Amino acid sequence: MKIQSVAILGAGAVGCYVLWGLADKAAANSLQLGVVAEGSRAERLRQNGCTINGQVYHPQVWTPQQAHGVDLLIVALKYGALPGALDSIRTIVSERTVVMSLMNGVDSEELIAAQVGAAHVLPALIKVASHRTEDGVRFDPETTIGIIYGELTAPFDSDRVQAVRALFADTGIHFRVTEHIREEIWSKFRLNVCNNLPQAILGAGVGCYSDSAHIKAISDGLRRELEARRTPEAERANVAAEILGAEIDRYRAGGTYAGEFPERWLPAGLAIVDEAFTEQNGLVNSTMKVVRGKVEEHFRNRLDYLYSAEGRSLKNPENLASLKKIVG
Repeated sequence: MKIQSVAILGAGAVGCYVLWGLADKAAANSLQLGVVAEGSRAERLRQNGCTINGQVYHPQVWTPQQAHGVDLLIVALKYGALPGALDSIRTIVSERTVVMSLMNGVDSEELIAAQVGAAHVLPALIKVASHRTEDGVRFDPETTIGIIYGELTAPFDSDRVQAVRALFADTGIHFRVTEHIREEIWSKFRLNVCNNLPQAILGAGVGCYSDSAHIKAISDGLRRELEARRTPEAERANVAAEILGAEIDRYRAGGTYAGEFPERWLPAGLAIVDEAFTEQNGLVNSTMKVVRGKVEEHFRNRLDYLYSAEGRSLKNPENLASLKKIVG
């Protein structure tokens, strides 16, 4: 098996990483490479291309019908866009097409398999710290972990695994084959929910779980907002809770960032604590990773409280007590 044609469904930050990596092969006419789009989005891609790390790329733009029968379909959509794209995926996939989903979550492969058959799906994930700026998508090629993929069961070095390896070889794409792809997908899901989502909501870096400077930056930001609103001291904790709740709501349906994360990932309850995660209290280890068991043990009462009717309220007494310590 040899992959000679690739279609990318979704030309956002993740799709652009794949496009960037395979562009040279397409330019050398050793690979047919296209982005699947329709309507006004297709027109914008044809006119403006994709700006990646400051360089403009002009891939072929295909309708689902034109992409039908490609050797490899890479699905790089935001999770919320998948249901509306399933018809396009069905149109693109032929008897020979391999489908790799690089979407967040743990069930995109199942949803796609229900439409085209599990035999077409090669499980995969991607780890890339890409972000969109005014001049397009940017990421650091050297520090990007890249695409991890593999078969769920033996033979793990299947023809299609080898074909994808040959496709990515000698490109800028970082990749790794694994015999434990299900576990790797769930591990990334844990990272997204437990680390990335809180960081996105709070606007904090990875150090926020262990670096008191980050915690201070969050509390200082809350104080500045409260002062800007001229909030009386007695009401500060309540208003701070409203600010944090509003930030989370921005990721819910109808919010500014709706669709960035699946709705069910968003917290039904939130425990606000005023204690930093440090090596000294055992909540992070020497490599600054959160020690889940220690956290669960340390905050057992707060976690149990979240499952009560009172605890699910963001303005519960425990949260307000912590916020009073944080914002004064």
